Formats: sequence, structure tokens, C-alpha cells
Amino acid sequence: MTGTLHLETPLPLKEGGRLEGLDLAYETFGTLNEDRSNAILVCHPLTMDAHVADGEGEKGSGWWSFLIGPGCPIDTRHNFILCSNVLGGCKGSTGPLTTNPATGEAYRTDFPEICIEDMVDAQKHLVDHFGITRLRAVVGGSLGGMQALEWSLRYPNMVGKCIAIATGPRLSSQGLAFDVVGRRCITSDPDWKRGHYPLDGQHTVMGLALARMIGHITYISKNIMDRKFGRTLQEGRSGEGFNTAFAVESFLQYNSEKFIKRFDPNSYLYLSKAMNTFDLSGEEDDLRERIQKSEAEFLLVSFSSDWLFPPQDTTTLATKLVQCSKRVTTANIETDLGHDAFLIDAEEVQPMKELVHHFLEGP
Repeated sequence: MTGTLHLETPLPLKEGGRLEGLDLAYETFGTLNEDRSNAILVCHPLTMDAHVADGEGEKGSGWWSFLIGPGCPIDTRHNFILCSNVLGGCKGSTGPLTTNPATGEAYRTDFPEICIEDMVDAQKHLVDHFGITRLRAVVGGSLGGMQALEWSLRYPNMVGKCIAIATGPRLSSQGLAFDVVGRRCITSDPDWKRGHYPLDGQHTVMGLALARMIGHITYISKNIMDRKFGRTLQEGRSGEGFNTAFAVESFLQYNSEKFIKRFDPNSYLYLSKAMNTFDLSGEEDDLRERIQKSEAEFLLVSFSSDWLFPPQDTTTLATKLVQCSKRVTTANIETDLGHDAFLIDAEEVQPMKELVHHFLEGP
């Protein structure tokens, strides 16, 4: 089922100010049981949306359809799955493309700065809308994993199990650097027009394509790039001028051109910055107090070739949780697929599916 929740009350924001008339686009899968105890909230990564699983008659359209569905590790025959397009997104929820009630025009870069905490607060209203007082689990990968972690600490009595995959308590300085350069690609593009590019669907901001290329390099590992592309020339050509015809270049260009047709440049700016500013390290005493209040049990999954969120990030976080007497299951899956492994239905990622299934079905 698809729907949109409209909030009549303003949403206060962490960095100040508030959003009026917030809309959250969402999709649900499965059936909410009578006592509303079987709800699982799924938080999507940076450029995905609420369509996390297949609808009736679909096959493979949901971005996590191999993990969520009838008979899948997150089984929709027994669980009620709720996923919303994130605050600041461009797939139906309030974001830079939304009309600003104060001006009657799109917010664009007048949209306020948002944080992971704001995304979670918006989702809390959606959970309340369904009359759910406690979530069986909150699940997410990458940016979605950050949201899942924040849920377990921000609403400590509402989360039974927290599943955070390919994520960490914060991005490393190297990860930040790639995002900074990606955003600069967008804002340096004359066609960006300080965020006031035409919204007619006919104009593209090629800086977003460059940002996507940079991002994609961080999502896949060196080994998988060598194996898939090496130094092979596309169709045996050497390219013209400063352009080349390396297969890897063709791959990046093809994917970036697809991406700019489905995603908004301003949303990319806001969401990537929200990901950058998330930091659970904070004051040690404050973090310890937050963790101790949480009633959640944790599953933390990392991938050996993920250098955006390397396995040691998971180990660091797990150590802090264990020191606060939390129940924690951790796993580092050996794979060459890199950060994107959690989005790929491959044999080597099968352990992730098994871990999620057993963790949810356990006591």
C-alpha cells in the first residue's frame, strides 16, 4: 500500500527552525496484526526510496526485494513492513522540490538544513500514525543504517531490535572528502544556478552526474573494478582528445546518466550533508547514557571490502554497545563487492540474509 502522511503540526529541526505542512510518502507491505506488535521500519540509503519490496505482480522492482517479501528473511507473511521516503528526498516526501507554503514556490536551497535526527523524528510521526507503540525492529543500510542506530537511541523504548548494515557511527575524513568534492561538482556547475535550475524535466545539472561518478567509486571495491573492467577499452577504441574509451569510464558514464534522470541535485546536496554531519562519537558520557537507556538488541553487519564504512567501524561501535551491557551480534562478511554489497543479491552475500533471518526470529 502506498500513501502520504501530512503533518498538521510543525516539525522542529535539530539545527533550528521548523518545517510546516510536512508530507511523508510511504509504502507498506504485509499486514499489521491486531496488537500492532509485528511492525518493522525499514530506512532507505541515500538515493533509494520507499519502494523497498515488490508489490503484487512485481518481480525485482523493490530495491531490497531479495531481503523483504513472502518467504524472505524479512517475511511479509508475518511482519508489517513500513518504509518512507526520507525527509529531504525527492520521491514524494517534503524536500527541496516541495512548495514552500511561505512563498508558494519550491523551496530549492531555501529548504532548511536537516540531520539524521530530523529524519527519525519525521518517521516517528509516521509510526504514531499507524498506532504502533513499539517497533519489532528498525532496519537500514548505509544512510539507512545511521537512521536505524539513531532510532535505537533517540526512542530507546520503541525499538526491539536494531539491524544496521554497511554503516557506522560516523563517516571517516576520507568518506567526508569524497562527499565534499561531490557536492562541489554540483554547486560549481553553472547549470545548477544556485539551486534555481529549471524544473521542467528537460534540463539536467551535469554536476550531479559527476557527483554520482565519485560516489559510485566509493561504493565498489578495487578488486571488483579490476575484475569487471581492468584496463579494457570499450569496443577496442582509444577515445578522442582527453576522453578515453576505458570500460570503467563507460560504466560510470552510463550509470550517472541514468541517475540524473531520477534524482534531484538539491536533494542530493541536503541528504549527503546530513550523512556527513551524523556523529555518534560525541561526548563519551552522553553517548554511554544514551546507549544504556536503549532497550534494543543489535545486529551490526559489515563487509570486508567496504572502505566507505570499513569493518573496524563496526567493531568500534560494537565495543561501545557491549561496554554498556547491550546484546550485540556482529558479522564481517568476506566479499569483493564493496559497500554496495548489501544491495546485491549475490551468493557471497547469502550470510547477510541468514543473519537477518535468524536475528529476527530469535528470542
